[in-house]
Amino acid sequence: MASTEEKVIGIIADQLGRERDEITLTTDIQKDLGADSLDIAEMLIQFEDEFNITIEESEAQNIVTVADVVSHIAAAVNGQAGGAADTEKEEK
Repeated sequence: MASTEEKVIGIIADQLGRERDEITLTTDIQKDLGADSLDIAEMLIQFEDEFNITIEESEAQNIVTVADVVSHIAAAVNGQAGGAADTEKEEK
């Protein structure tokens, strides 16, 4: 089973047409990889689907690096972020 980090890097690489080995935890998604707002929106949807979480727009604005994505997902999966929204998503 792939780790959260590996899954996140895979999603980013696929979305942006990059090689996985170009992407590390310290990679800035916009500055280093050239992601635009549409790329980021599409990746956020993929992260939500892959990890069964909800990423609020206000939370998404704080995501800059790959490490930010991984940390946010880990917190959400452990029930520390987006709690009510996660429950609603699971009930649908």
